[in-house]
Amino acid sequence: MFYLAADKTIEYDASERFLHQAQNAQYNINSRINAYTDVLRGTASFFHAADRVDRNSFHRYVSGLNIERQFPALDNINYAQYVRHDQRAAFERSLSHATGDAALGYPEATLVSPPEARADYWVLTMIEPLAAFREKIGRDIGYRAPVARALAQGRDQGGMSASGTPIDSVHQPLGAGLALRLPVYRKDMPLDTVEQRRAACIGSVGIGFSVPRLVQAALEQMQVRDVRLVLSDSGDAQSAGKQPTVRLFDSKPDSPSLSPGDQFSVTLPVDFNSRHWSAHFTAPKANWYSRFDAWLPWMAMVSGFTGSLLFFLLFHTLSSSRMRAVKMAKEMTRELRNSQASLQQSHHKLRRLAAHSDQIKEQERKRIAREIHDDLGQNLLVLRIDVDLLCTRTRHRHPRLHARAQHMLGQIDSSMKSVRHIINDLRPQVLDLGLNAAVEWQIAQFRARSGMVCELIDHDTEIRVDDHCATAFFRVLQESLSNILQHAQASLVRVDLRQTDGTLSMTISDNGIGVGDASRNKAGSFGLVGIEERVSLLGGTCSITGSPNGGTTVAISVPVGSRPRPTTSEAIDFAL
Repeated sequence: MFYLAADKTIEYDASERFLHQAQNAQYNINSRINAYTDVLRGTASFFHAADRVDRNSFHRYVSGLNIERQFPALDNINYAQYVRHDQRAAFERSLSHATGDAALGYPEATLVSPPEARADYWVLTMIEPLAAFREKIGRDIGYRAPVARALAQGRDQGGMSASGTPIDSVHQPLGAGLALRLPVYRKDMPLDTVEQRRAACIGSVGIGFSVPRLVQAALEQMQVRDVRLVLSDSGDAQSAGKQPTVRLFDSKPDSPSLSPGDQFSVTLPVDFNSRHWSAHFTAPKANWYSRFDAWLPWMAMVSGFTGSLLFFLLFHTLSSSRMRAVKMAKEMTRELRNSQASLQQSHHKLRRLAAHSDQIKEQERKRIAREIHDDLGQNLLVLRIDVDLLCTRTRHRHPRLHARAQHMLGQIDSSMKSVRHIINDLRPQVLDLGLNAAVEWQIAQFRARSGMVCELIDHDTEIRVDDHCATAFFRVLQESLSNILQHAQASLVRVDLRQTDGTLSMTISDNGIGVGDASRNKAGSFGLVGIEERVSLLGGTCSITGSPNGGTTVAISVPVGSRPRPTTSEAIDFAL
């Protein structure tokens, strides 16, 4: 696996380098073509700017371009005059009577060739450098149909044209040269429509360049020289797919063919005046690998083998101790399960103990409250009657004794009030009247003590539950209202108590600052924990929700039976 991964990585990196170099060569070919088209546009601008361009001025212009040094792939720059058939005789006479052209090397007499009659002609009258292409003077470059169509299209559209037909010249191999042409129009004539451009056309400037020299200069910049480039022309947009592909250049025509697995290959487009050129690059893969690349997969295989051996030794070491580890784990699991079972049993015992403790505490509170009411309360009531009688009898005869008796009467009233508060704190006797009455009494006490608005949502139903459940709900309400008073900073409290379908539920909500996780888990705070524990002992559910500045809601629900509330035969004395 390491060998394959290293081999594929090296192949991918080499293919990316090959593709990058091919794209650089493509860019260089396009750049050189653009540079030569700029020369052609400059030549056309030279003709458009002058009133008349003769052979001397054309010679000086081309000499100033220094094409041999600046544009090495450029063979010549030429001008072909557009002549209609009825203008042919006058045109030939004008060339024969031209003076001063013989010194530049132009022939004295120039006739149109081939001499056959045609509707119009595109005759080469100027070409530089002249020495290598003197025999082309007078040549009608439009006598071949593809070239004529390209020239007519360029004249009518006012743009650059290229027929894609190779230039036939004895100075370079057949198919090695191509031409680009640009129409020339008379100065200051309108060129808005096709008819206007046809009437204003006087000729065409062109360039001929060597495809091998242009492409070879681009290939010289590739790092690996053993790259084959095949440049092909598949025609323009109109003839694409209708004519066979023409091979323009092959850098290594005699190179042996390789299988696709042994070479890199990519085909890139080249823009040549809207003609579809394609540059097909191929190169042997071995030429793109370094010596280190050849050894790297084997090094990776050795590393993988060594790693596999070390992994096997590690696995063997671990497997030898596996049985001991499994045995130890089983022992620890058994001890953990025993501990968990003991912990769960202890938890159940603690819950039962807590429930029993809570029940005993409530019963003890009820007993103490009853004894205080029956003994201390009755004694204070008898004592108050006696002191009130003494106060009445000493009102006129013993003023000082009367004042003392009045003071004692106030002290007795204060003691009776304290006893009443103690009894209500231990267990409000209003619980004996039912949970509805106890909740209403507690809400009234909360309003009087806090001054907040506390609403009770009454559903006009009498709640019938046992004393244990009623006491638990009452204590939850007490704890919730106490928390609201101490921490909530609320102004409105709502209490919803209802019994439906065998379920007793109560919801206490406020509009205070809310309760967060930090407040619920605060050390030493057991109020909310006590609420949850009371409800859990009854087999119910408790939900305490809140958000910052969104208030807090305590919702509890307990399943209850439909049995009626047990009655009591004990009289409730409201004197205290």
